[in-house]
Amino acid sequence: MAKCAICGKGAHFGNNVSHSHRRSNRIWKSNVKSVHANIDGTNKKIYVCTSCLRSNKVERA
Repeated sequence: MAKCAICGKGAHFGNNVSHSHRRSNRIWKSNVKSVHANIDGTNKKIYVCTSCLRSNKVERA
């Protein structure tokens, strides 16, 4: 679900690294919001990241 319908930005994976340099898996989730948008003249509910919302790539309904 946490994937932008416009740019495809999703979760990023990496490692937590402690002070002793032990590593464990972690995830960075994108800031994705549920938005009612005007797509092809109809109102649809899509998931959009906040950077696409701020750059006006989506016309809100």
